[in-house]
Amino acid sequence: SETHGITFRIQITVKELLDTDVLLKLLFCLPVNYPSVLPDISVNSDQLTRAQCMDVKDKLLEQAKKHLSEPMVHELVLWVQQHLKYIIRQSTAVCSEKTTLSRGAGTEDGVWILFLHLDHMRAKAKYVKTVEKWASDLRLTGRLMFMGKIILILLEGDRSNIKEYLILQKTSKVDVDSSRKKCKEKMISVLCETKIQPQHARFQTFEVKDYSTIEELQKEFEAAGLATLFSEFVPPLLK
Repeated sequence: SETHGITFRIQITVKELLDTDVLLKLLFCLPVNYPSVLPDISVNSDQLTRAQCMDVKDKLLEQAKKHLSEPMVHELVLWVQQHLKYIIRQSTAVCSEKTTLSRGAGTEDGVWILFLHLDHMRAKAKYVKTVEKWASDLRLTGRLMFMGKIILILLEGDRSNIKEYLILQKTSKVDVDSSRKKCKEKMISVLCETKIQPQHARFQTFEVKDYSTIEELQKEFEAAGLATLFSEFVPPLLK
């Protein structure tokens, strides 16, 4: 679109990596001013760990910076085909070191909060399971909240993981349409995305919760030091 650019997936198979074929799923989100601005990149593979996928993504972004202001997707795909085995070997060799560096970077950037409103869930059980998996994979805490017809997702975590979650939420087939066919989430609103403040109490886990009344829901926000977030965004949803 004129405001969001284009998004597309590329699947490649890398042969003879660690004695097995690796199917790599790459997602490129190109903003409208691409290639003057770097694309958002998501990497997934059933054969790799989440940490390894994040390493591949980081390396791709490093390469993307070298091609800034010129078309780069094709070059990035060729590059990852040629270098994937080296990235995985390096990732395995320095796993503990990278974990330490990752935590340090997360602390430097601070913890961010993402607040989403969903219009509906037709395939609720599958949808909830998917959200729980994404939150676990990306080390995000928070709540998936149901109160009557209101559906809210509140997430806390490193900013890069928050952005990664948002890409997955907007581009994956997480629900079904009226014909029960798998579909992407088109009725989602980003209510708030901001750095968490010192007065906020951190969620320690990600939980799915149902609330009988708006007062119960409000108490959840207040307990987390998010009363202002509640008062600004939730009451308008009741109208």
